[in-house]
Amino acid sequence: MSKRDYYEILEISRNATEVEIKKAFKRKAMKYHPDRNQDSDDKTDVEEKFKEAKEAYDVLTNAQKRAAYDQFGHAGVDPSAGMGAGAGGASFSDVFGDVFGDIFGGGGGRAGQRVYRGADLRYNLELSLEDAVKGASVSIRIPTQVSCDECGGSGARKGTSATTCTTCGGHGQVRMQQGFFSLQQTCPHCHGTGKRIETPCNICHGHGRVEKQKTLSVKVPAGVDTGDRIRLGGEGEAGENGGPPGDLFVHINVKPHPIFTRDENDLYCEVPISVTRAALGGELEVPTLNGRVNLKVPPECQSGKLFRLRGKGVKAVRGGGVGDLLCRIAVETPVNLTKKQKDLLKEFENSMKDDSVNHSPRASSWLDGVKKFFEDMKP
Repeated sequence: MSKRDYYEILEISRNATEVEIKKAFKRKAMKYHPDRNQDSDDKTDVEEKFKEAKEAYDVLTNAQKRAAYDQFGHAGVDPSAGMGAGAGGASFSDVFGDVFGDIFGGGGGRAGQRVYRGADLRYNLELSLEDAVKGASVSIRIPTQVSCDECGGSGARKGTSATTCTTCGGHGQVRMQQGFFSLQQTCPHCHGTGKRIETPCNICHGHGRVEKQKTLSVKVPAGVDTGDRIRLGGEGEAGENGGPPGDLFVHINVKPHPIFTRDENDLYCEVPISVTRAALGGELEVPTLNGRVNLKVPPECQSGKLFRLRGKGVKAVRGGGVGDLLCRIAVETPVNLTKKQKDLLKEFENSMKDDSVNHSPRASSWLDGVKKFFEDMKP
């Protein structure tokens, strides 16, 4: 009888990835493994299907054999290599030790002391707008876990050493048989380290790490804004059992500024001017983050008018052009007037009544609109 196509057996496409192949074989093995089919009426058929799936899996997960099979079919795979010969004698736990380990991480049968990467840390850094825009070098102090100098990170007191855990034999994991499943879990006595410390270090108390305040210099690039973060590789907590340290992430928060507000790469500021200056026009001195500049206000300037000073904003942190400074005019009504000043304003007001349309076009237009509104309401 001719052999079935390997891809058809595993029910996968011909361009399936290795992970997809392993997942497909896992499904087949769960269905056809002899240990799971003890009560089957046709044990021979079940065993053959398992062998068939195992043979397909062995070929398609071997890059060289898969290439030969894709080009020449079954003839390209040397039958003397024993593609399916070992499938019948493979135990359920041996098969899944490899498949589960590759898919989910952690070896099924690959023993050894476990190491753990240190935890990542977060630090919230508050900056002034000036430092955020121009960049700065800031020193920060962070509490973190570092390797114990007294014991060198071993956790054992000087002059002593850790011993191999007798429960797991130094593997850090133990196997438990539950029916046809062989499960692997962290050793409950050494907690995955593979070692037992009989005489703990009197500084770290057997943990191998101690808490310490660490001072770091953080280089803040120009143009950062609230929500940005800076990664300092390897400045997080020390790893366990010689594992690599984690990273430190510095999160930026820019404090409110008394003059400027920021919108991405643009800056905004409000410029109050007198009624007289707004009416007659003139030059104003306005601040920027790089010094003072003169702003020319045209005559008859209205409140809310926006002036753009190009290139006076923020340079983007990830490259690109510089934003602008936008100055919004706020015409200020005079307060705390003397009697003479009030009389002068009344005189000024009376002088414009005869030609109010020309002097106050918006007010005149608004009054006309109000008048029409009330006329339309009459029955």
